[in-house]
Amino acid sequence: MLNALRPYQFEIAAAVLDSVFYRKGLTFSVEIARQGGKNELSARLERLLLTLNLDQPLQLVKCSPTFKPQTLISMMRLKDRLNDVGLQGVWTSELGYIIRLGQARAIFLSADIGSNVVGNTAHLLLEIDESQDVNKDKYTKEFKPMGAATNCTVVHYGTTWDDSTLLEQVKQTNLELQKMDGIQRHFRYDYLEVGRYNREYLVNVEMERQRIGENHPLFLTQYRLLPVHGGGGFLNSTQLAQLQGTHCRRSHPESGHIYLAGIDLAGAAESGEDDFLRSLSPRRDSTVITIAELIYDPKHSDTLINSESSPSCPFINQLHLIKVVEHYRWTGQPHTDLYAQLVDLLKNVWHCKKILVDSTGVGEPVAAFLKQALGQKVVPFKFTAQSKSLLGFNLLSAVNSGRLKIYSAEGSPDYQELWFELNKAKSLYRPNRTFNFFVDPSDGHDDFLMSLALLVESAGLYEPRAARGKDFGKSLN
Repeated sequence: MLNALRPYQFEIAAAVLDSVFYRKGLTFSVEIARQGGKNELSARLERLLLTLNLDQPLQLVKCSPTFKPQTLISMMRLKDRLNDVGLQGVWTSELGYIIRLGQARAIFLSADIGSNVVGNTAHLLLEIDESQDVNKDKYTKEFKPMGAATNCTVVHYGTTWDDSTLLEQVKQTNLELQKMDGIQRHFRYDYLEVGRYNREYLVNVEMERQRIGENHPLFLTQYRLLPVHGGGGFLNSTQLAQLQGTHCRRSHPESGHIYLAGIDLAGAAESGEDDFLRSLSPRRDSTVITIAELIYDPKHSDTLINSESSPSCPFINQLHLIKVVEHYRWTGQPHTDLYAQLVDLLKNVWHCKKILVDSTGVGEPVAAFLKQALGQKVVPFKFTAQSKSLLGFNLLSAVNSGRLKIYSAEGSPDYQELWFELNKAKSLYRPNRTFNFFVDPSDGHDDFLMSLALLVESAGLYEPRAARGKDFGKSLN
């Protein structure tokens, strides 16, 4: 039942089954690169243990950070593996979260902080899926005791995030225990190891590396399996160098070119910790518009036209070049005084095809006005912890892929402020696999930084009309 596993999967399975069969009660940590087969390994272990114990009233327990979709996906995978060996019609489903084979049961539970899981017992195996996203207190108080009376083997599966997660805590403990007794408890297989046995996988991940950069937090953690460290700079020296373009700043558009805008509004306070950060020190926010020219590669026109983009879905940044060409800044001016000028600049001067505007707090009426005046090309963007994290990930993707360039040095106050903010920007990673990026109020403002991030997001939302022939770039207007 394990003969189809890849060598690295079999290595893990052998260690887990040895602990189960000889009742060693070991705890394992397993890091496999995203889409590397950890869920398939888990399902095959579950099938084997249920089959070997179908005449005994024994249970295995598996928990996931959420019931829907993660727990449901795990249940479907086990059902499929049972059906693969002709057990359809033999296994049964109970209560919507239990799969029974004979007398043996697999119990699937949510590790959501509010879930009620107390009272379950794990005899055969206790599995913690996506352990990096499971609350440590929830695990310690409610899941770990499930296997205490039975000396149950425990397996934590996942990919790394930062050094504060449950998975990282278990991993570090296991590494220390390995040094003491020589028993391997931690297993780690990054995308290169997985790619040794799946060429198509390696090609696909290589495309992802080129798209977002190998030091992007998501690539770093999900494929290279290296933890991020919070509290550092948002952009490193290499990324800052990548941002520097050779084109000139422009005060007006060129005919036939595509222009986009990102608008950060003064006084539009963000949610979460940013509210707190902004309150630490008085600051005089500015309203900032960043204008960029969008350049497409005609070779990828079909992909562009058929691609799906949204603030929650990172855009395929390697398919276009975003050239920042102009900035506008107003400090201390009421939004209502800027309405006419905003409309004129965006509509009559630059003819912007997509405009992303901060609609958080006091920015909501401004965004509503612009949308009414300019139509569907205006997209309001509300800052939340989740949406801002996605905004930051997409900005990093554009930087790392070399597709975001800022006009060359020209000594203006706007240019100096933009680069000041880029150099001062910090990042703060959270346990839930999101992060915040900001300029500490004690250092200055982040209006240009946020405007730039909104601009990049607008590029992901712009959908060009289909074009034909050699004049593809010119016809997308």
